[in-house]
Amino acid sequence: MIGWLLTNGPARKALGLILTAAAILLFLFNLRRVGERAGRAAERLDAQERNDAIHRQMLDAAARRPHDHDALAERLRDGRF
Repeated sequence: MIGWLLTNGPARKALGLILTAAAILLFLFNLRRVGERAGRAAERLDAQERNDAIHRQMLDAAARRPHDHDALAERLRDGRF
């Protein structure tokens, strides 16, 4: 008897609307989760890019450093330090 009520008339329409609403809500919830994940990935990428830029600056500074004590003394005498 219950099966017949759910497959005919207004109950069928109501069930269809409820299932459609549930599907839309699940889709929106999943869309929100995907957006949050994408936002976290973008933040991680920005942080990694900042760290890489700082690391490059450190490597550039290390490449320009005097190689020994005599080179340091020469740069200090010339005022290029």
